[in-house]
Amino acid sequence: MQVHLNTDNHFDGAGRKEGYWSEVAHEKLKRFEERISTLEIHLADENSGAKHGAEDKKCTIEARVNGYSQLSASCKSDSIEKSILGALDKLKSVLEHALDKAKTH
Repeated sequence: MQVHLNTDNHFDGAGRKEGYWSEVAHEKLKRFEERISTLEIHLADENSGAKHGAEDKKCTIEARVNGYSQLSASCKSDSIEKSILGALDKLKSVLEHALDKAKTH
């Protein structure tokens, strides 16, 4: 599973941060690693970095899953860390639902 971190111009996603979040994604989604070809993590500051506010950091994660159309989940929070972890948890639930549903049909 390849993991790509994409940020708007208010975040620095390069280097160590990308490697760290890639490891976190692999750990959280290890059950599905063989089914996911690519994971795209998109980070945005909805207040453009000029203002701070509750839940102004948004993470959207898109998973390209073999045999499925793209699956995604998003989360808003007051910090990037919380928004990424929340989106990963939601994506895990989406994957469980989609793949478990496919097993029963």
